[in-house]
Formats: sequence, C-alpha cells, structure tokens
Amino acid sequence: MTTPLFRNRDYQLLWASQALTQFGLRASAIAFPLVVLSLSDSAGAAGLVLAVSTGATLVAGLPAGALVDRWNRKKVMLSCEAVQAVSTATLVFALWRGTTSLVHIAVVATVMGVCGALSQPAEEACLPNLVPAEQLSTAVAVNAARSYLGQLTGTSAGGFLFAVGRFVPFAVNTVTHVAAFFLLLFVRLPPPEARSDVPKHLGREMVAGVRWMWGNRPVRVTGFFIVFLNLFFSAYFIVIIVVAQRNGVPTGEIGVMAAMFGVGGLLGAIATPALLKVLSPYLSIISVFWVLAALTPLAIFAHSGYVLGAIFACMAFFAPIANTTIDTYQLLITPDGMRGRMNAAMDLLTGVAGVIGPALGGMLLETFSSEHAVLLCAAGLGVATLVATVNPTLRGFPRRLDPAAAEETVSEQK
Repeated sequence: MTTPLFRNRDYQLLWASQALTQFGLRASAIAFPLVVLSLSDSAGAAGLVLAVSTGATLVAGLPAGALVDRWNRKKVMLSCEAVQAVSTATLVFALWRGTTSLVHIAVVATVMGVCGALSQPAEEACLPNLVPAEQLSTAVAVNAARSYLGQLTGTSAGGFLFAVGRFVPFAVNTVTHVAAFFLLLFVRLPPPEARSDVPKHLGREMVAGVRWMWGNRPVRVTGFFIVFLNLFFSAYFIVIIVVAQRNGVPTGEIGVMAAMFGVGGLLGAIATPALLKVLSPYLSIISVFWVLAALTPLAIFAHSGYVLGAIFACMAFFAPIANTTIDTYQLLITPDGMRGRMNAAMDLLTGVAGVIGPALGGMLLETFSSEHAVLLCAAGLGVATLVATVNPTLRGFPRRLDPAAAEETVSEQK
C-alpha cells in the first residue's frame, strides 16, 4: 500500500525546508532594493543589485545542472543552505554595525543567485526518488503551491520587517536557512545512480545534457510550451499594470490586483491534483491555453483594478495545471543522471523568458496603444493555442502519467 504524501516523512522534511528557504529569500528580495535606496538613494543601484542576483542564477544555470548530476544532491542542498546562511549573516552584521557597502550587498545577492541555481534543480531532480510515480504530479503541484505561498507571505513580510530594522529581513533569512539546513539533515535520499554517459568534464557534461534534451522530442516540445507560458505571463503582467495605470486605477487597487495574481496561482496549485484526476495530460495543457486565450482580451473592457485582478487570478489559477503536467512528464521520462541538467536548462530558459517578457511588454506599449498591445498579446497566445492543440507530441501524451506509459510514448515518438 502506497504511503500518503502527507505521511511521507522525507518529502515533508524536504518540503518544509524549502518552504522556510523561500520565505526568507522572498523577504530579503524585497529588502535588497530598499536597503540600497536607504544607502545610496539611487534607483539604478537598487535595480542593479536585483539584476546581479538574477544574472548570477542565469549564468550559473547550465554548469549547476551538470554539477547537480555529478554530485550528491543532498550535499548540494545542504551546502547551499549553509553558504547562504553565512553570507546573509555577514550582511546582517554589517548593517547592524553601519559598515555596509554596495559591493558587499552585490556579493551577497550574487551568492544567493548562484545557490538558487544549484539548489532548485537538485531538489527537483531528487523528487522522483522520494515519492512514487503515481504521486509525483501531486508533489509537483504542492511544491508549486509552496512557491506561491512563499511569494505572498515572504514579500509582504519583507516590507514589514524592513520597517522594524534594515537588518531584520536578512536576519530572518539567515534563520530560515539555518532551520532548512537542519531539516535537510534528516532527509533520507537514495545514493545517486552511477554515471557512465560522459567523463567527468564539466563542459562535455553540459553539452551532453543539451544534446539529450534537444534530441528528446517530448522534452523539447513540452519545454517550448512552458517557456512560452512564462514569456506570455511576464509580458502580459507589465501590459496590464500599465493599462490599469493609464485607465486611472488607484495605486492601492493595482497592488491588490498584483496580489490577486499570486492568490489565483496558489489556489490553482492546490486544486491541480484533483483536476488532473479528471483531465488527461493533453487536455490539462491545451485547456489552459484556450482559457488564457479567452481571458486575455477582456482586459480591454475592464476599468477597475478589482476586475483586472479577477482576470489575473483566473489566468494564474489555470497555469499550475499545465506546468505540473509538463514538469511531471519531463521528470518521468528523464533518466536520473540527467535530471539535474534537464531541470537547470528548463529553469534557465524560463528565467530568460521572464527577463525578456517585461521588455517585450514594454516595447508593445511604447509602439502601440494599450488596447492594441493587449490584442497583440491575445493574438500571439491564440497562435500558440492552435499550435498546442494540433501538436502531435502533445496529442500523443499517455492517458496517465507513470514511468511505463511515459517511456512507451517516448519510444513511439523517437
């Protein structure tokens, strides 16, 4: 008899450790620009610090994936928690003493970015070794809910903690990393599989991972769709924020609107396991595209922040369904010794899409009116929806997500 997920000791310890980590990271992420502004009164410097952290994560992405496949994944996660705890502790001490410099802050942000590039694929890669295949989609969805919850609670707490003291958000972040480290100590992970695909040469391992992903059509195709969704959301988010501002929506309502996006995503992640029991993998992906295509143009007719927020929440509600289906399928068909590189590459691609998306949304608004920018987003999504609907790889998805069905589908599509 399969142990229920909520009674899976090792998964619960891993989930709790990363929930603490994400709370601390979100609290400090909002505090980084605030502390830079308090020191330099420079918006450019504040933006640069955030860009340094994001850039470090992107640059370290592919090498991190190869190292995660080479090293013991539990030790990778433990090392990341320890390094982040020490680095943020130095920042807490410097802020408390009043000796902080912008260089020090940028170094800490870089360390956090690199550790994120290592720890995230390490956790995702070991997930199939902690939960049985029939519970994997539920575990992926619960992890997504954890991410949304950390974003909502950590971001809101960060501003409050900064008001208490400039060093307080970073002190909380240090404590969460220490607590996560001790929780991870008790997670039991099976030893990594023996590696025989390539010699231990970082460059060749990275190339082998990229070649495997590109040569595996299901991974390549599903990766394209998940990257497109991330690109769309990051572009559309900026478009809607500007549309609301141009329509005279009060700043407070815009804040509520952004929060409703997070709430919708959290509720969607919670509902995903139940929805996946009645939707096939193919339907769970294309139905999300059709729902988004129908909702996107409605922003033209909405002149209230609360209405726009409701549209945002509905869109965010359905996104975890597609993401969970794709993530689960990719984990099932990827060999254990390749999962770190696969997850790191997906994180890199979605991260790049997240950077390009806002710039694309801004370009649309600079070139076209608000209404036309929304319609262009809708048109792009409409094309992607039709492509997803007729795509043979998605149509060939198995009726259930388990290793045997996934492997059979991969063999047929090669």
